[in-house]
Amino acid sequence: MPASSESIVRLPAGVDLHARPAARFVRTAIAFNATVEVFAAERRADAKSLLAVLALGARRGTALRLSAEGPDADLALAALVACVAGLVE
Repeated sequence: MPASSESIVRLPAGVDLHARPAARFVRTAIAFNATVEVFAAERRADAKSLLAVLALGARRGTALRLSAEGPDADLALAALVACVAGLVE
């Protein structure tokens, strides 16, 4: 059975998840051998799809729930939490 993990992170106060930050987030997710999903409010997106992440419409201060499954699940979540924490306008 593949490993799965979950984490919650909040977008920094001055950052919306628009094109540049979303692209950085997706590039981070793609680097891992894991299926990664991101949830914002009632919306769900494949963290490896730029269009899906943009469609979340996540704005500053929004809590994101990250869920990963696969061999690199823990590493992917750690990297994505660090990525979101490091996003700056």
